[in-house]
Amino acid sequence: MNTYYDPNDLAKFGKIGEEVPELSRKFFEYYEAVFKEGELTEREKALIALAVAHAVQCPYCIDAYTHACLEKGSNKAEMTEAVHVACAIRGGASLVHGVQMRNICEKISM
Repeated sequence: MNTYYDPNDLAKFGKIGEEVPELSRKFFEYYEAVFKEGELTEREKALIALAVAHAVQCPYCIDAYTHACLEKGSNKAEMTEAVHVACAIRGGASLVHGVQMRNICEKISM
């Protein structure tokens, strides 16, 4: 099946900065620093990244962080729960914007 997203493209990510190496270097240094063990474990950070990947709907990130989660010891149940957290936040964020709609309706109805 052909899709817009080619899983092989994920391996090409490192080449994204060939024309602007200084910016690329800075991004990848930051990225690497973010995912190092700190107050959160690398496993916890991978679960957060997996959830965010689903919220922003990035198939490359979903692929990468599914692998990362498994490599760092997460199981499918934990990963699925993380995705549900992202779903709840994204759904709630959409729903709370309904307050804006209701405010406008009330204003117009006056």
